[in-house]
Amino acid sequence: MTPVLTINLLRALFIAFATCVGSMIGEPLLGSPVAGTLAGAVFGLGVVLADRLLHGISLRVFSSATLGLLIGFLFSKLLLSSRILDLAPVQTQWVCSLFVYATFSYVGMMLAIRSNRDEFAIIIPYVRFRQATVHDAPLLIDSNVIIDGRIPALCVTGFLSSSLVVPRFVLDELQRLADSHDQQKRERGRLALERLQRMQLDPNLSVTIHETEDDSHTPVDTKLIQVAKMLDARLLTNDSGLCSIARLQNVSVLNLHDLTQALKPQLAAGDEVDLALVKEGRDSHQAVGYLPDGTMIVVNHARGQIGKTVPVVVASALQTSAGRLFFADLRAA
Repeated sequence: MTPVLTINLLRALFIAFATCVGSMIGEPLLGSPVAGTLAGAVFGLGVVLADRLLHGISLRVFSSATLGLLIGFLFSKLLLSSRILDLAPVQTQWVCSLFVYATFSYVGMMLAIRSNRDEFAIIIPYVRFRQATVHDAPLLIDSNVIIDGRIPALCVTGFLSSSLVVPRFVLDELQRLADSHDQQKRERGRLALERLQRMQLDPNLSVTIHETEDDSHTPVDTKLIQVAKMLDARLLTNDSGLCSIARLQNVSVLNLHDLTQALKPQLAAGDEVDLALVKEGRDSHQAVGYLPDGTMIVVNHARGQIGKTVPVVVASALQTSAGRLFFADLRAA
């Protein structure tokens, strides 16, 4: 049974339980079992509706709201303990007390939700919360990153957080890919699922499956951004379009393609490298070699050195639509 079906079943069982309880207490309290049954069903439906409306509220927001509610209640209690309403009628005291409790509790709750950990130190000066660094933030990964396969090695190096979050709809996307009629897509999906399973078994990684409700009408990119906001997580992807959309919505994004570009060696005229020449160049005297990142270098007067690794000196560079193209000469003996 899928998590969505499990949640819906629990909701139905709760409504049925509330209805049964209402029918049992309907006779002594309301004088009619039918009225009690209706009241229990309405109560159960109301609780389920409240649960639906609270969808997306994280535990951090809930805990902050609870602390703000307690602070507002404390201020209200201190204000009413001053006996400023002793001369007022009893009914007026009750109404004013209710108004004070509601106002201060609401204000305290909203202020706490909008505050961060450091601001709580003003209220509790002798308690210091552990500073959450950017590195400790969980990484929300999409299907492209799982298919890419470089995440485990990057996490082991320590440059990225080892706490990975995979939404349920990403797993469903990989499953559909593995069941595709196209052989190439089916192979990619199968390898991605196997790679994700190995990541779960890796003791150096913490892979969590985030359960979300199935909403087939919402695009996957939109759901990824929503989950990243809800979990206060960074989004890890190599999809440039998703990166642009997420950054427009103030979501922290890590792009593997940007990382690859940043780690490319910055060659300049006069630099020397050892290059394996693998094929002929366009001109009759040229040979071509590649750096480990795929950068192509054309070496002049090196046709006879094809198949060998030779030292070359970079002479110039040319910017093309496919990237930078370098020209080099054989280093003099």
